[in-house]
Amino acid sequence: MTHFKIGFLPLVDAVLPIIAHEGGFAKQQGVSIEMVRDPSWATVRDRLVYGQTDAAHLLAPLAIATSLGLERVSAPLAAPFMLGLNGNAIAVSSSLARDLGIAESTFGNAMKVGTQLAAFAREATASGRKLRFAVVHRHSSHNYILRYWLAACGCNPETDVEIIVVPPPFIADALATGEVDGSCVGEPWSSVAVERGAGQIIATTNQIWSRGVEKLLAFRQSLLDERRDEVEALLRALHEAGRFISDPAHAHEVAAVLARPDYIGQPASVIARTLTNRLVLSQGEAEKPINDFLLLHNETANFPWRSQAMWLYSQMIRWGHATHNEQGFAAAADVFRPDVYRSALENTDAILPGASAKVEGSIQHPTGASTVKGRLILGPDRFFDGQKFDPDRPMEYLAIQTQ
Repeated sequence: MTHFKIGFLPLVDAVLPIIAHEGGFAKQQGVSIEMVRDPSWATVRDRLVYGQTDAAHLLAPLAIATSLGLERVSAPLAAPFMLGLNGNAIAVSSSLARDLGIAESTFGNAMKVGTQLAAFAREATASGRKLRFAVVHRHSSHNYILRYWLAACGCNPETDVEIIVVPPPFIADALATGEVDGSCVGEPWSSVAVERGAGQIIATTNQIWSRGVEKLLAFRQSLLDERRDEVEALLRALHEAGRFISDPAHAHEVAAVLARPDYIGQPASVIARTLTNRLVLSQGEAEKPINDFLLLHNETANFPWRSQAMWLYSQMIRWGHATHNEQGFAAAADVFRPDVYRSALENTDAILPGASAKVEGSIQHPTGASTVKGRLILGPDRFFDGQKFDPDRPMEYLAIQTQ
């Protein structure tokens, strides 16, 4: 039986490899999994790069940045499988929530909430106190989506707020102590802050980009080349785990596994809410259903769209984290490996799009088809401000973004 050590952070979207292991789906494919829990994304990345793990539950932009050598010597990574879409919440401290006065009826209107927050942030900066937001890594979708949202709502994230890095397990503490005024983090950590009375959720990232790429399963390119058949067996195990997880009847069973100290170590009741797309926005409130808050398996949630990597690279350029050149878009896209995904899952019931890129923000599927084998292939993929990213015209998009 082939063995994989997989690094991860205690987040709900690490669920696929965890359940592939705990539920026996890996064993059915001739694979054994050892999960290695770490406290920060930098540690997860370093273990992978230096060969202490074979694969990693990793931030999509961090996989791109590592491969391109954006903050260290380049270490080529390959990502043939996405571990989910969305799943992040934007929370603010309880005191800031009171000051903002955002009505419950406003939740879900990302433009209105963002505009209120942007106006408050500008006023705070003018009075000599910038609002401080925490994200989980400089090269994270959390950072880029938060910046995208603020900028589109009239707040310059470079000058009107301060954005710092706090590892996910410490976000609730940072809100409680007043170190930060707000955060963007994956579940369950915003919900933990709500449970403690330290924060209030004002938005979710699926309201900003409804099918936003989030975590992926990353391998060193050399390991993928050497162990291609074994990697494909692991991907099939993840697919089967996803099918199991996507059944709401299994939510509490899955949550109980994730709640263990060796995985997330938080209440199963909080984790189960995430798995069933429900959140408590403020302490003491009733659960609120949030459509498609976290997509783990359905549609093409696990397919590595090259265009999503390219959109992330556009934001790296926009905020000065990457070089302004067209070649970088192709290099970023090459980190995502739809060819491996198709090869691994061709004899399963997985949806296998014929295209490897799509217009991000468009509800039109690249082939023009809305279903495959009678199943929905792509849900409403949109940015809250109506913008679209055409992977065939990345420089044009970037010119509009940086005006």
